[in-house]
Amino acid sequence: MDTSKIVGEKIKSLRESRNITMEELAQRSGLAIEQVERIEDNIDLPSLAPLIKIARVLGVRLGTFLDDQDETGPAVCRRAEAGDTISFSNNAIQSRRHMEYHSLAKSKADRHMDPFIIDVDATEDQDFVLSSHEGEEFIYVLRGRMEISYGKNTYLLEEGDSIYYDSIVPHHVHGYKGEAAQILAVVYTPA
Repeated sequence: MDTSKIVGEKIKSLRESRNITMEELAQRSGLAIEQVERIEDNIDLPSLAPLIKIARVLGVRLGTFLDDQDETGPAVCRRAEAGDTISFSNNAIQSRRHMEYHSLAKSKADRHMDPFIIDVDATEDQDFVLSSHEGEEFIYVLRGRMEISYGKNTYLLEEGDSIYYDSIVPHHVHGYKGEAAQILAVVYTPA
């Protein structure tokens, strides 16, 4: 199932149901109109920061774009379900895709956290743009090495290392020296 195709469609549907024009969405989210248009048309798969900004304007949680269901009790994610992914860019200027997100709670309605296993692809792109959004993030390195640019600091994380930070500080998460890696990430965005 290619869940990346549903993100733009859900954004457009939510925007239209709230009688928000594409121009209003762009202005209120701080994104360019062309960027919103390309996201809605599934041409561009943005990093999480623009999606979180769009979610705030539309009055929904980030998870709404990632296949929410109606389960109000515990949500169990089986290993066999881990094949369902969504891809986002890494905010590198030339890169379309960089990370494969495996949602661990897509069936949980009304959640405040979004846990993912993320496969970070090897890349030669080093032209990263720091981004910020409301909320907090927790990252635990399962395999490989990760580099987290956070404000004016850079942190190198090895397997078994973790970091917890406020997402409002400009940041970027990528494999160390462009290497592939795998992480557990939990993203919290206030409702």
